[in-house]
Amino acid sequence: MDETLTIEAADGTFQALIVRPDDPGPAPVIVILQEIFGVNAGIRQIAAEYAVQGYIAVCPDLFWRFEPGLSLSEHTEANWKKGFDYYSRYDFDQGVDDIVRTVVAARTLTGASGKVGLTGYCLGGLLTFRAAARGAPDVAVAYYGGGTERYVGEGGGVTCPLLMHLAGDDEYIGKDARETIVSALGSKPNIEIHVYPGRNHAFARPGGDHYDEADAAAANGRTRDFFRTHLSA
Repeated sequence: MDETLTIEAADGTFQALIVRPDDPGPAPVIVILQEIFGVNAGIRQIAAEYAVQGYIAVCPDLFWRFEPGLSLSEHTEANWKKGFDYYSRYDFDQGVDDIVRTVVAARTLTGASGKVGLTGYCLGGLLTFRAAARGAPDVAVAYYGGGTERYVGEGGGVTCPLLMHLAGDDEYIGKDARETIVSALGSKPNIEIHVYPGRNHAFARPGGDHYDEADAAAANGRTRDFFRTHLSA
């Protein structure tokens, strides 16, 4: 049976999946934020990989107000329609508050070292950036956060180390949006941005239609080194 963490929000409670390393700890926590498809097989695979690296992985259910426990494959049109419907009605400010609460709860998990890294993909990438601007995690990594260009004014609040991965041919983050992000945030000493030429959105999603093995490995290697550097005891 999956281990879960129950988190108190202002308007209810929601669950987060926990995947633990074999070593009982203490270990840093990585909070992993989903795309529009929920805590699905791809997110669970990413969580399992972090556990192998020695982290406690925590995956909060971001769409709990719509459909608790959502887990969709991205390979059907109906699932895309449902995911985008929830995304279009999602309250991003509520979502950031949910993430901040998740990070706070993760620090006190049994076996946790007290340090928390935050990462996310697309929707989760945007929420990673915005939660970092709220001072929630010790370190953050955002993968192609859709809509980040609309919130770059919050970048002054990002004081933790932040790594950002952007796709060069992202169909959801166009050239102008990407340039806005890089121009506004790229000169900050605590923010590191990498652009992957020729890649589409979600190039690092395991099993995704646009997955690129070489650039996913490059991005994930940078992420692995970044977390190791900033979450080591």
